[in-house]
Amino acid sequence: MKKFVFIFVCAVLTAVSCGQYYMYDYPGAIYDERALSYTPDEGEQPGDNFDKIVENKFIKVSEQPVSTFSIDADGASYAYLRRTLREGRQINPNSIRTEEFLNYFTFDYPDPTDGESIAINSEIGVCPWNGEHLLLRLGIKGKSLAESEIPPANFILLVDVSGSMRGDDRIELLKSGLCNMIDNMRPDDRVAIITYASGVSKVLESTLVKNADKIKKKIKSLTADGSTAGGEAMKMAYEEAWNNFSKDSNNRIIMCTDGDFNVGVSSTDELVAMVESYMNKGIYLSIMGFGTGNYQDSRMENLSNHGNGTYTYIDSEDEMMKVFVHERSRFYSVASDTKCQVKFFDFVDSYRLIGYENRVMQNEDFENDKKDAGEIGAGQTITALYELIPASGDMTMNATAASFDVRYKKAVGEESRLVHNDVGKYYEGVSKPSPEFNFAAGIAAFTLTLRNSEYKGQSSFSLAKELVQSAIDPAPGIDPLKFRPQLVNLIDEAGKDSQ
Repeated sequence: MKKFVFIFVCAVLTAVSCGQYYMYDYPGAIYDERALSYTPDEGEQPGDNFDKIVENKFIKVSEQPVSTFSIDADGASYAYLRRTLREGRQINPNSIRTEEFLNYFTFDYPDPTDGESIAINSEIGVCPWNGEHLLLRLGIKGKSLAESEIPPANFILLVDVSGSMRGDDRIELLKSGLCNMIDNMRPDDRVAIITYASGVSKVLESTLVKNADKIKKKIKSLTADGSTAGGEAMKMAYEEAWNNFSKDSNNRIIMCTDGDFNVGVSSTDELVAMVESYMNKGIYLSIMGFGTGNYQDSRMENLSNHGNGTYTYIDSEDEMMKVFVHERSRFYSVASDTKCQVKFFDFVDSYRLIGYENRVMQNEDFENDKKDAGEIGAGQTITALYELIPASGDMTMNATAASFDVRYKKAVGEESRLVHNDVGKYYEGVSKPSPEFNFAAGIAAFTLTLRNSEYKGQSSFSLAKELVQSAIDPAPGIDPLKFRPQLVNLIDEAGKDSQ
């Protein structure tokens, strides 16, 4: 089975590197007119590769009352935009994934109770960019864990040391962040290091973090040079993870790369078998993206989607600290294969899921525990938005508008658990949106404006800023690193050219 590691990676890379649009080969995904070719727009950063986004359309409740999607805990899209604006480059609309903007931030959601690993909530109000529509906010909160409650780590650091990773914003930034992570890990955690360039090397076998100096010395010695043989490296990483596997540990590969695999690519029909085999054994995959100019976003998100993983873009030292230190608990999954299903009732004429385009699932897959879906880390929040057209223009709902169900597994291989929520009623002139509703709406207005979406309505940078500022000070402990004020600054920066 181990030989399928290389087979899978090669097939994925071939699909992307052939220059065609590769729609996510995601179990349950809808394959339709979304599978379009994509020609980079004039002014786009040469070599940066993003899958084309075709936005979800409005769907009539009378034709399809149920909507199903997998959660997405990634945050890469937001960090990539931050770098794009900082460097004054043109924004590629296909780099703007609304769900990753929303889920970059932590929301003030209630914690799970009654032995569950997640809690869900919902809220409905007037849509800020179209006063004749409503906006539905759905929230999920993963169980928070104290440091002592998180199982020991079995991390395999899979580091790209090819020539394309050379530079202060790539390999040097990575080395600094990894050393900070080691300083914050526990003595009984384990770390191994595998590097790849023209060849593959096990720089450090699995080592207890009580030997932190030894681990950091190996990290600091890394240099970037050569081409990129990523397939064989992935194979070695999974083997190392499996050889040191413990059911009582957090078994995870952390891959750090710009995604520019250019050696060892071949074609095969065996696309998913290997990664899913290791995924079902409890080995997770997190991918950290670096750099611009040859950045392969689509490739890295596809790999993380197939490997029970998450995908983050690292644009700065602050982001390294966020991911590897301040939010390191999110490397531990408290909810696996998390799927959402919303059933709309007669008070809604039509609905549109904002974002999550590559996470849409067939409705029948909701109860199918064999269908893979997204993971939620300890203490992590997930947010989704639907824009609703009320039936017959009725903006006064006096009954439940929809039901919100979530299925998740406490651990890989277990049976899924069902959590249910009735979407709150809405009364015109009475309902007042919460700060978290406004914050989510502001993020959506921002992405709709950035994408110049056909569904943006009255969205603008000024509207986005107004909504976000109304929620700039959440409950204590929700935004200790002040990411929300940074978002306001980012909106201002993006809006400069529109003034």
